[in-house]
Amino acid sequence: MQNKKLLTVLGLFVFGGVLMLLPVPQGLTPQAWKMFAIFVTAILGLILRPYSEPVIMFSAIAVSAIMLNNLNAILRGGFGTGTPWLIFSAFSLSVAFAKTNLGRRIAYLLMYKLGQSTLGIGYVTAFVEVILAPVTPANSARAGGIVFPILNSVCAALGSEPNSPSARKAGHYFTLNLWNCTKTSSYIFMTAMGANVVAVAVCKEVLGIDVDWTKWFLAASVPGFLLLLFIPLIIYLMYPPELKKIDGRTIAEAGLKELGPMSQKEKLLTVVFILALLGWIFGKSFKINETAVGIAAMSALLLVGVIEWKDILGAGAAWTTVSWFGGIIGLSAALAQTGFFKWLAKTLGELIPQGIPPFTSLAIVIFLSVIVRYFFASGSAYVAAMMPVFLAVGAASGAPAAGLLYLLLFSNSYGGMVTHYGGAAGPILFGAGYNDVKSWWIVGLVLALLSYAVHMTIGVAWLKMLGLY
Repeated sequence: MQNKKLLTVLGLFVFGGVLMLLPVPQGLTPQAWKMFAIFVTAILGLILRPYSEPVIMFSAIAVSAIMLNNLNAILRGGFGTGTPWLIFSAFSLSVAFAKTNLGRRIAYLLMYKLGQSTLGIGYVTAFVEVILAPVTPANSARAGGIVFPILNSVCAALGSEPNSPSARKAGHYFTLNLWNCTKTSSYIFMTAMGANVVAVAVCKEVLGIDVDWTKWFLAASVPGFLLLLFIPLIIYLMYPPELKKIDGRTIAEAGLKELGPMSQKEKLLTVVFILALLGWIFGKSFKINETAVGIAAMSALLLVGVIEWKDILGAGAAWTTVSWFGGIIGLSAALAQTGFFKWLAKTLGELIPQGIPPFTSLAIVIFLSVIVRYFFASGSAYVAAMMPVFLAVGAASGAPAAGLLYLLLFSNSYGGMVTHYGGAAGPILFGAGYNDVKSWWIVGLVLALLSYAVHMTIGVAWLKMLGLY
């Protein structure tokens, strides 16, 4: 295994070296071309994953810093911005939800009210996703770590076992629904998925447009919530569970009894959570940065004892995210400083036929982004590799810049619906054994295309109303 890793790394170095030695395209400086070679090699490393993402990114930063003497530019462009730290602070809220069991309590309370049918549990799943998504930047932690264990226990109580014909009683429906709900909630909030903040940073470098938490939420809210209203029903109709009526109230009562009375820490977390949401929504009106809101929420949780610093130290996903997200954002910023993205947009613009209506160009680019997303197992790797290309192609073809930006931001998540490897939560849910590949891919394809249609119609109309198109 170690030899395979070393051979992959050697292949990456050879690839990057050969790319550097190729003739520099007209319009680019030698430094820009070398930076591009390092950037592309790093992206390829993220896809092949011979080592973890932070190892790959710090190796790329080291090569770039030594060869191009641009370490300060990379650190300022990546770690010197608030982008990765917003996700880091949101992880602290995620840790608090898991530690205090507040996420489980919310799920059981909703199940008590709505869980009298399998379809009702489907909508409980959608509601829990919406509640937890703003403060859970990893959908694997949200869907796989909080929501799925509850659904799994419900399946056991209903006699719906994985890897057996009884999976169709309820488990098949529950896991399909959770997957597609989490892929939808992941683009409704900027802090619902780590790849979102990377996408925001890339968009700023390529188009020069800033997106804050509130603008993101407003732009995604109408199409996102509309789809969440229909996703549980559509899956229910496509693959009806054998059990229609269930006693979810009894299951919820047992779960709540196990949790016991609401603790003081849960109450404090509820207050901090609500204040954080209000800060992200209204903070800009008071000139308060969204990262400042996140850090304040994290500090409050530490000060009142809801979590301890050792809990933050133990949140490996948070530190991993900051390490490699900061690195990829920094490399992207350094590449932008060389003028590469401007050159790319100009070059692609010369290859695109003229006279295509702007909306047609936009529709084609977004559709291609959904198709290409199929080939990526990581939303973050897709953003780093393809977002600059689609932004440049769209801008060069005359697609409206703001509309292009928001629609591409959202398509990253719902474009990953199709496959069971289209996001980190996929292997957890599919691997549980309730589903087969055929039904998973059929449902994912239908909902991905439906999401595309909704965003290109209702979504575009909504963006125009907001003045963001």
